[in-house]
Amino acid sequence: MSESGAPIPAEVTEAVRGVLEHAGITTDADLVARILTTGVGLGMDRTSRLDLKITSAALTEMRAAFRLFAPFEDVPKATIFGSARTRPDDELYIATMRVARALAERGWMVVTGAGPGIMQAAAEGAGVDHSIGVSIRLPFEDKPNALLARSANNVAMKYFFTRKLMLVKESTGFVCLPGGFGTLDEMFELLTLQQTGKAEPTPIVLLDEPGGTFWAGLRRFVDEQLVTSGVISPHDFDRVLITDSVEAAADELTGFWRNYDSLRWVGGRLVLRLRAEPTPDEVDSLNEQFGSLVREGRIEAGTALPQELADADRPDLPRLILTPDQFQVGSLHRLIRAINELGSAPSTPGAVSS
Repeated sequence: MSESGAPIPAEVTEAVRGVLEHAGITTDADLVARILTTGVGLGMDRTSRLDLKITSAALTEMRAAFRLFAPFEDVPKATIFGSARTRPDDELYIATMRVARALAERGWMVVTGAGPGIMQAAAEGAGVDHSIGVSIRLPFEDKPNALLARSANNVAMKYFFTRKLMLVKESTGFVCLPGGFGTLDEMFELLTLQQTGKAEPTPIVLLDEPGGTFWAGLRRFVDEQLVTSGVISPHDFDRVLITDSVEAAADELTGFWRNYDSLRWVGGRLVLRLRAEPTPDEVDSLNEQFGSLVREGRIEAGTALPQELADADRPDLPRLILTPDQFQVGSLHRLIRAINELGSAPSTPGAVSS
């Protein structure tokens, strides 16, 4: 049966299975079958041609983007957002080049919207081999910038929502430079995903030109308007770093993965995988600092749970296991930062878990 609308006939479901077998699809065949039967369901629902075109184009674009990113699955990536109108002689352009170059030198790739301005600066700084572009087809900005136009590491999108999905999904760190509506939309979506727990915690840097006040003005608005009116929590904006230092920006992204490796939910329990095993005293200290995040019990050191072992999911790493208050998941970044500052933590950042 489709998730909504008329049931999918059994003979159609069986025919879909036959198609998958004929195509030799065995891995995740249940999910591929679900995609196909959803398409059948759209036809049975007499979905309008426009809606079918949107669905078809979105799936086609996502397939192309998934194929583009697949070879770089194990390479840490940072998405850089900013204005397409920033000129090459602007201090922001120069700062973008520098932070992209610093990340590339540390083994990261840089992902951008592949347009001019800040996006081109990031690609220039990182270099073609360390850049991936996800461009948008617009009447006045319909081609990737000159650097990425010569590279195979670029995919063009028709829809902003599919483009934004790839710009956010594939990266484990984000740098936002001053920009207009589009840049602010991207920045606020990042914060929303983090605040609501819809995305795993990642480092977010708001980088300004030396002495710049763009992001400081946003911070003032957040403190004076959003916090005081109660529409966000007092610490919601603490998850971002506001800086005009390129070095601090690069350190924030790479340092976030110094000790913290990844997380996984197992039922109501949250498992945080670390690079180094914490001492009992360090675990006690974390409980003192972050006991308010725990719904029941306490933060405990542990090893891989049975579900993780069954999936061979980072089984060798030490763990911290807790049952968090679901309304506090947006504050996990504070716990992660404390984990990275433990005395037992490695002195250098580790490889980012995919």
